[in-house]
Amino acid sequence: MNKTSPTPQAQDAQAVAEQVGRSMYARDHASRGLGIEIAAIGPGYARLTMTVEERMLNGLGACHGAFITAVADSAFAYACNACNEQTVASGISLDFLRPGRLGDVLTAEAHEVQASGRTGLYDIRVTNQAGELVALLRGKSYRKKGRPVIVAGEGGTHLSNID
Repeated sequence: MNKTSPTPQAQDAQAVAEQVGRSMYARDHASRGLGIEIAAIGPGYARLTMTVEERMLNGLGACHGAFITAVADSAFAYACNACNEQTVASGISLDFLRPGRLGDVLTAEAHEVQASGRTGLYDIRVTNQAGELVALLRGKSYRKKGRPVIVAGEGGTHLSNID
């Protein structure tokens, strides 16, 4: 077997992550409403993009921090849930490093740092189209063991609701 080829388990995990991403995005009115798009997803990983629009600017002409937080938090959510177990945020800390500007394409890239039992830790970097660091988010997650994001059933798979 070629050492660079993913194992069948890795291929399955990637397929699950992609299916979870598609299913979540179909019902993610918040992210879709902000123009956030999934660029990539995998086990413990997500990369999302959002273009800063005029309606996102604050009184100083910079992207309002809430929108930067939203794209980072969405990447966090997709990375956490990619394993098909309902996972919610239990806390975040966010540092703004430079302003987002009108027309900037912000990319939020989330990486799982550690996951054990029901908790996880994720780092999310938000950069602009020039690769400049706009914000850093560290997220803590809580996994609801045994509660899938997508459920196979009669008529195919469907997204379960969070309780």
